[in-house]
Amino acid sequence: MAIIGAGMTEFGELWDYSFREMGIRAGLEALNDANISSEQIDAMFVGNMSAGRFIDQEHVGALIADYAGLAHTNVPSTRVESGGASGALALRQAYFSVASGIHDIVVVGGAEKMTDIGDAEMRSIQSAAADQEWETVFGATFASLFALMTVRHMHEYGTTREELSAVAVKNHRHGALNPRAQFRREIKPEMVEKSPIVSSPLRMLDCSPVSDGAAAVVICTSEMAKQFTDQPVEILATAQASDTLALHQRKSITEMLATKVAARRAFDMAKMQPKNVDVAEVHDNFTITEIMAIEDLGFFPKGEGRKAAIEGKTAIDGEIAINSSGGLKARGDPLGATGVAQIVEIIQQLRGNADKRQVADAKVGLTHNVGGTGASVIVHILGAGP
Repeated sequence: MAIIGAGMTEFGELWDYSFREMGIRAGLEALNDANISSEQIDAMFVGNMSAGRFIDQEHVGALIADYAGLAHTNVPSTRVESGGASGALALRQAYFSVASGIHDIVVVGGAEKMTDIGDAEMRSIQSAAADQEWETVFGATFASLFALMTVRHMHEYGTTREELSAVAVKNHRHGALNPRAQFRREIKPEMVEKSPIVSSPLRMLDCSPVSDGAAAVVICTSEMAKQFTDQPVEILATAQASDTLALHQRKSITEMLATKVAARRAFDMAKMQPKNVDVAEVHDNFTITEIMAIEDLGFFPKGEGRKAAIEGKTAIDGEIAINSSGGLKARGDPLGATGVAQIVEIIQQLRGNADKRQVADAKVGLTHNVGGTGASVIVHILGAGP
């Protein structure tokens, strides 16, 4: 399976663009990149977490097909939802669609419009990806749930405030090199440590922002890809795993078991090991999430991921480049678009088109997208084409 085209909007507070306009802009860029026309599209899958609450719009699959000019050709278009992992799951569903032989060329999109409502309402919608009956009804927010993970990680492994700050600093440094990122400026550790408390010990600059944005890719069989591009990117593996929705039901809150299982399945499918990965886009909605992710994915032993950013091991020129795009932290986190944007970044890296943030000789990339507090996780492994 191969990806032949990719596109995305800038991420941020996109007041001038509606939800549908963002989706169309990203999709058209992906089609142009793939050198195909809309008449060649067999199906669409659109990742979106909560347009029904953010913008009072349901039936998102049909909406995007309509405004993409595909309604007249009756292209099947399906909305896919898995919390913050909706974008990655849309790609996984498209992969199955092509692998089955039912479709030849499929467009995968992801979009979310989050800034048209107040902050309190937005946080309520975001927290709906946690367990409503046992967590959010009692006032738990996403930040407070990840704060619990942070405190426990500090207790078990000695994770420090400075190590958390280093993750944010590193990702902002990468984001400053990304013209599509929401935050394109570097920050200093003291800025993180003096930013307002959100849920102790997590501060504002430990948290990903509220974002608008869209991203899209085009996939087809590897054999067909040769007709459209001399730079196809191969999908070497796709894997998914689930865990309990609520934190209190898990054996440990210093790891995401779904990440460990999805990673193992992906590496087995690709016949690879973590050491084979050159660049990875991992879920970093909070600084602690990146630390746990790089441990659970197998890049660092448990308890050692906390040191990686502060020691420069996850920088663009480090042992393994983590979140070269700036990650959710600096690139932005429009929930339904995030997983597809991760794929777009890896495509640019494997093509050698990432400009100032290019990872030298990148051949294998990985994406890790999380729904809720780890209840659903999707891992993809991509490889540079021949």
